[in-house]
Amino acid sequence: MILKVLKQISEETLLPYQRRKDIEVISINLTPEYLGIDSECGLFRKLPPKLSSNIERSVYNRRRRRLFPYLEQVRIKLSGLLNKDEDHFVMDSMPLEICKPSRSGRSKICRDAVHSAPNKGYCASRATHYSGYGSHATCSVSGVFQSMDISPASVHDIHYLKDIKAQLKDCTLIGDKGYLSAEHRLNLFETCKIKLDTPMRNNQKNYKKLAYIHRKSRKRIETPFSQLCDRFMIRRNYAKSFEGFKTRVPSKISALTIVQYINKTIFDRNINNIKISII
Repeated sequence: MILKVLKQISEETLLPYQRRKDIEVISINLTPEYLGIDSECGLFRKLPPKLSSNIERSVYNRRRRRLFPYLEQVRIKLSGLLNKDEDHFVMDSMPLEICKPSRSGRSKICRDAVHSAPNKGYCASRATHYSGYGSHATCSVSGVFQSMDISPASVHDIHYLKDIKAQLKDCTLIGDKGYLSAEHRLNLFETCKIKLDTPMRNNQKNYKKLAYIHRKSRKRIETPFSQLCDRFMIRRNYAKSFEGFKTRVPSKISALTIVQYINKTIFDRNINNIKISII
């Protein structure tokens, strides 16, 4: 089913001379994410012979990393189709732990380049320190991810607002108190007509309570985050290099998005029924 959908939407996305093989590699990449298979050996045992006989595991891993830009194009196209009528979006961040803080000094995971190396950060919702990265994401009120980014754990959430200007416009963006900034709020509105709506601190001047509909919508992003942690096991990391890590995380978000697309367009059911079979 995933391969069938990719063939339908990728006519202008993948290179013509590699289209069939690249679509198969991307579908092999997304299928185990949906099925919750975290072992490549187990995956290749279950693949149909006509697919698995044409590619070896080592070749598959190299091609999967090279196809990361095309996978991202597929995800953007899917989210655009699902969010074409949306004008309200919710943003939040989620910690992605690489190792325990006590091991961070000697750990070599994802340290192949200085600029992309993980570092220590603090997760306020879990009240704990961790070593790794932060995943910053924006989703629609219906629960479909519109954009995402990865940064070292020490980078504050508010810096994500600098990147959001290239991805959204003419909409309302709802966030928590971590995105509270009068300067960024004015800049977003002047440059992209984005209205940033965040809760105010109780002791802040001219305090105004966040509207009920926005307080309710702000919690909507917690559902896809929970699905990524539960069904797609996004916090379980087996990557050793940052190139593998940056491919692995968007693959899980892309798998979630394509299943939502299948639920809506093929089965005409709730897009967030992730655990229901798509066969």
